[in-house]
Amino acid sequence: MISTLYEPFRHWSEKGSVYILSDTHFRDPDCKIMDPDWIEPDEQVNILNSLIMKNDTFVCLGDVGSPEYIKKLRVKKKILLLGNHDRRCEYAGLFDEIYAGPLFIADKILLSHEPVYGLPWCLNIHGHDHSNMEMYKEGCKHLNLAANVCGYTPINLGKLIKDGILSDVDSIHRLTIDHAIEKKAGRQWIKKET
Repeated sequence: MISTLYEPFRHWSEKGSVYILSDTHFRDPDCKIMDPDWIEPDEQVNILNSLIMKNDTFVCLGDVGSPEYIKKLRVKKKILLLGNHDRRCEYAGLFDEIYAGPLFIADKILLSHEPVYGLPWCLNIHGHDHSNMEMYKEGCKHLNLAANVCGYTPINLGKLIKDGILSDVDSIHRLTIDHAIEKKAGRQWIKKET
């Protein structure tokens, strides 16, 4: 169990691990235009099935592609955050939970399809950016899991947390306190000047 997850999401890790990937784009002809080395859908499914066990949870951060490939995944629990290419009706019955927008699953973890900026107090796990250029903009700490960017390999969320990915992300509470201290120090300096 990943205890750092908010209560509504802890069931994702009750019986196994939580794996996250984005932008599988199963059978999307435009993928070869974006990346000439884009692998075939069955190869992606084989990679997923080789890593994700039956009792684990698979979280797709959007842009699934052809629904028929979701049926080939052996994992029981499947979660979807809709991407810009997805329509909820296409995937009804194939995913256990479907979300329409960004999702805070823990104090410092935001899942989204597209990158989110301006939140320095969280890790934004996302996809959408197939060139990986968005990683260098200011704001949150980002982890881009667009399939072609991360070698078509989902990450294990529990392992990522244990390995310390959140260690350099200040909490919103720490940032708020630091800001108040700086603001107070600035007011005291102004009073001394007048």
